[in-house]
Amino acid sequence: MSTVDLTDSASIPSISEFFQKYGLALVMVASYFGSGSVFIASSAGVRYGYTLLWAVVGAVLLGFVAQDMSARLGIHGESLAAFAQEKLGSKLATAVMVLLSIGCVAWTLELTAAVGKGIVVLLDLQAIGWEPFAYLTGLAAIVVGVLGYDAVEKIMVAMMFGLLLAYLLVAGASSPDLTAMATGFVPTGLSPGSMALAVSILGTTALWPNFFLESQLVEKKGWTDRSDVPTMRRDLAIGYAVGGVTTIAIVVAAAAVLRPAGYEQLQTFITPGKALASILGEWAMVVFLVGTLAAAFNSIVPIMWAPAYMIPEALGGDVADSSRVFKAVYVGGVALGSLSPLVHQYLGLSVIDMIILFPAYNGVVGLPITALLLFWAVNDDEVMGEYTNGWKLNLVNSALILLAIYSAWSAGQFVFDAILTGGF
Repeated sequence: MSTVDLTDSASIPSISEFFQKYGLALVMVASYFGSGSVFIASSAGVRYGYTLLWAVVGAVLLGFVAQDMSARLGIHGESLAAFAQEKLGSKLATAVMVLLSIGCVAWTLELTAAVGKGIVVLLDLQAIGWEPFAYLTGLAAIVVGVLGYDAVEKIMVAMMFGLLLAYLLVAGASSPDLTAMATGFVPTGLSPGSMALAVSILGTTALWPNFFLESQLVEKKGWTDRSDVPTMRRDLAIGYAVGGVTTIAIVVAAAAVLRPAGYEQLQTFITPGKALASILGEWAMVVFLVGTLAAAFNSIVPIMWAPAYMIPEALGGDVADSSRVFKAVYVGGVALGSLSPLVHQYLGLSVIDMIILFPAYNGVVGLPITALLLFWAVNDDEVMGEYTNGWKLNLVNSALILLAIYSAWSAGQFVFDAILTGGF
């Protein structure tokens, strides 16, 4: 297998050489970069202008470090789900993985609803409604998700670079105030409202299913010993740079165009596209909405891969290595996640309710459990040996745990009440 050193400026890698060494981090970034992330980034620009750009940088750094710990666990020890099975026993570990997997299905519910709603708006199909397109989105995700890792990685990478270019195009056409942008990378004039939105940005970037996936999928890239850690970290740098710059572009576009136009808040994730169209032209709405649809669909596959790896690993034995069980869990999970029209009908949750509440549910339930499990794993001598966390990484991991606990404590009751009582 030929390889290429990307540190050599004279060497330009081919596409095949790039995928031999890199790409996993872009799959991880694709999973968090969904309709919820687009909505939150747009809201940050509308409500606070450029002042929360520092939170995007902080979120990228936190995501990078969390994924680094997960990758090192997979390289030096084992997957996070296998660690849970070893330490908690098969029954308890399986119960925990099933509990976490409910959150992945909830995520998929909001993503299928978002794609369906976006298609209706983009193609002016209100007479049909978004519900049929939600079912079709789930079917498409099932087809893509069972193609195998290599094919999915190429699709995710292409779509993430496409999103980067699309949102940079919109941000550039917005003629942003470069001086104000520069000041936005320094935290100033913080308020409870801006800090709450900053926590939302952090929470959507540090996506807990990725902690399981990264530790599981490093083997797919051939990263199996200490010599592979630098390659893994370069991969993370590429992936999170793409994700961070794309998020910044969305914040900038909203701050430069929507905020001066008098928008104070966004009613739906589609609002930014419509508003941009009224100011920059219809092309901006098309680019923005197509990007949002791609981002939402992009998230479904890796998010639902997580339970498909987690549950068999927790059961252990031959089940852990069974591709049939993997596909059955994945297909079943996505099928359940395609039922967003029924959630809308029987729980009374709108598409925007699902987009906000189901990721929030994961922040309340999934993130604290997974952050604590990851902390335990990367500090376990039996698993990590001499590669356990140092105090600096433990400090960052502790910050992630505190963020997770704070989110659960501050928003838990509200999130559950809103889900069970028909939304906002």
